[in-house]
Order: sequence, then C-alpha cells, then structure tokens
Amino acid sequence: MKILDWYILKRYLTTFLFTLLILIPIAVAIDIAEKIDKFLRHDDLTFFEVVNDYYKNFIIYYANTFMPLALFLAVIVFTSRLANNTEIVAINSSQVSFTRFLYPYFIGATIVTIVALGMNHFVVPNSSKTRKQFEVNYLKKKKYKDKVVKNFSLQLNDSTYMYIQSYDFERNAGYNFSTSTYSGLKLKYKLIADNIRWNDSVFKLQNWKERKIFKDRDSIFSGNSIDTVFTFTPKDFNYKSTIAQEMPSNELSDFIELSRNRGVKNLNAYLVELYKRTSLPLSSYILTIIAVALAYRKRRGGVGVNLALGISVMFVYVFFLKVAEVLGAVAGANSLLNVWMPNLVFGIYAAYLYFNARK
Repeated sequence: MKILDWYILKRYLTTFLFTLLILIPIAVAIDIAEKIDKFLRHDDLTFFEVVNDYYKNFIIYYANTFMPLALFLAVIVFTSRLANNTEIVAINSSQVSFTRFLYPYFIGATIVTIVALGMNHFVVPNSSKTRKQFEVNYLKKKKYKDKVVKNFSLQLNDSTYMYIQSYDFERNAGYNFSTSTYSGLKLKYKLIADNIRWNDSVFKLQNWKERKIFKDRDSIFSGNSIDTVFTFTPKDFNYKSTIAQEMPSNELSDFIELSRNRGVKNLNAYLVELYKRTSLPLSSYILTIIAVALAYRKRRGGVGVNLALGISVMFVYVFFLKVAEVLGAVAGANSLLNVWMPNLVFGIYAAYLYFNARK
C-alpha cells in the first residue's frame, strides 16, 4: 500500500498546488485591471513598491483565502480521474476499504492544515499590515469618520475610567479629555485637560487640572502643559474589525483580553477573526471527505458532473461561512458557535457521505 499511498498523496498535493497557481494569477489579473489607473496617478509610486508592498502581500492573502476552494476542487478532479480510469475499481478489488483509501488523503489534508494554520495565525496578519497601509496611501480615499473618533470612553482597570470627546488620528490630537478613579462609588481622583496630544510615547496635556480627594480635604493642581504616560495609546481608541486582520493571533488574543478588562462591550468582530483562523484550516479534513465521497464512484458524464456537483457544494459552504461570520459579529451572539457552525453542519454531511461510501 505504500506505493499507492505515495501515488495518491503526490497527486493530491500537485493537483492542489496546480489549482492554487491557476486561481492566483486570475485574481492578480482582475485586480490589476481594476487598479492600474490608480497606480498611474501617483508619480512617486515605483514598480518595485507596487510588486513588493502590494502584490506580494496580495498573493499571500488570496493564496490563503483560496486554499479551501483549491483543495476541494483538486480532490474532486483527481479522484474523478482515478474513478474514470477504473483505478479505484482495481483498488476495491484488492480488498482496500474506503477508510484505508482515505489515509493518504488525510496525510495531504494534515500538511495543508498545518501550512494554513501557520499562515492564518502569523503570516497573513503581518502581511496584511503592509498591504493595507499601501491601500490607504495610494488606493483609498481617506474618510473623515475613519480619521476622527468622538465620545470615546474606556475602562482602564476595575476602578479607573477615561473619556475623550474627540480625537483626530491624523493630527494625533484630541480635546476634552478626562480620567477618573473611584473607590466603590466615591470619586478619589480626577484629571481633566482641554487638549491632549500624542508624541511618540507620551501624552502632552494642555490646560490641565488634577484633583485628589482625601477623607478630610481635596488637593487641586493645574497648569498650562504637562507630559505624562497612561496605560493606553491612541490605537486603543480605534475599535474596528479591520484592525484584527492585521494582528498576529497572540497579539489579537492579548488585545481582546485587555479590551474585555477595560469594559469594551462588543468584541465579537475580533473573536470571529480569531476563531476562524483555526476553523478554516481544519475544514480541510471535512472538505476532503466530502470531495472524495462525491468523486469516488464513476458517474455518467465523467469529471464534469463531479466538478459541477462539487462547485455547488462549495458555493453553499462559502455562503454559509460568510453568513455565520456576519451573525457571529453581532453583539450578544455566540461567536465561537457561529464560526464553527459551517464546519459542524458540513461535518455531519461529510459523515453521512462517508458511511454511505463505505457501503
């Protein structure tokens, strides 16, 4: 069986890579056609910057995105060819069970899963930082609402809170800032400032006033300008789901935990991004079982029928996946359950096909 295992595993991986290498140039060509005029608008933008800062990271992102689709189509295609060439008939005649036949497929799925996990958790987030910064600089119009946050509050720990009426990320400055510390329901400390500005690693407060409340007296200090540090930075003012895509998983987990301790109410968009980095790679096993079970039998119409059936199943899976992500990001939803729901449903479908194919 080792010869047969190696034969199937090599076909699995080579067909998968070939399918992926077909999909990526198509995506790049479409993207170039859409953005070529935007590239040409910038006289200071060089060809090297476009390739190195944008399309290198574009390929990394879409190679990771297309991985489940490429895997599914590859298994459908080469398994259908095995069936049409009556190779599977010969394998069955050798008393090889369907479960044993799946062994090399699962080895291939394990290799793809390990690569996908590494890319999802570390490579793609780091790559996305450069790509998205390039898009901001050269491809997208900056919107005012993306540059300014208003009426933002944050719980820094169990007893300390901060509030800022407005903060401009482009100018790194805001106004009407305050931070308060309580002991139970009693105010113990308050710091207010008309203006606040971020400068590398410190905040500069202007027209500030500090009040310390003791048991029998209050102490009040004020001044025109003072440099100080806090346990937050301006990036903590900007809670957007797109930021999660640029954080490696260890950084994202720390950010979620810190934000939860600070009292941020809805972190589901961040949780969805974290959970799907594991759920999508592990779907390789489910998609492999479905693809093999669909293509295992020789059908009238050959590869085309199996391919059409496989694409239909994949379309439903991707649609279900996107709906689950949207529902999982809604406040109050169970993000973990929603992210894993497509795998659970299609896992049941894969189990049905598996037991049916064994017969």
